[in-house]
Amino acid sequence: MAEFEVEIAKISFADEAITDPAVHEKKLLKAMTRTRDGMLVACRGDGPADGWLWITVNTNAMSGARYANFRSLAVADVPERTEIGELLLEKGLEFVRSEGVEEVVGKVHVRNVRMRTLYRKFGFESTHLTMRLPSAGTQQ
Repeated sequence: MAEFEVEIAKISFADEAITDPAVHEKKLLKAMTRTRDGMLVACRGDGPADGWLWITVNTNAMSGARYANFRSLAVADVPERTEIGELLLEKGLEFVRSEGVEEVVGKVHVRNVRMRTLYRKFGFESTHLTMRLPSAGTQQ
């Protein structure tokens, strides 16, 4: 799963990505003590994992409402990539419903068209856009 996290970091943060698998493995091991039920892995037999979805259920500090956060969703570059992504999302939404949660959020990098398309297919809507100025000190 750490390898998937590295790939997600590369897509999301480009040159600023943390690409050391050991860092991600440490993060995941710690998270498994709290959110193991929300960690879904797609695999076939004894081979490597084909996909990964990590869901956390959180509470909004202001409203007290519970919501699910799709923290990570990644699929290996295999011919069935689309189907595996859809299956993970379906199973993830089943998990969310079993937790009694209505709202689900998932962050995706603006350039990650495949992920945006997959989320859209399942009814997700864009709600926020983060604007970034990478070199504020050199702007006039």
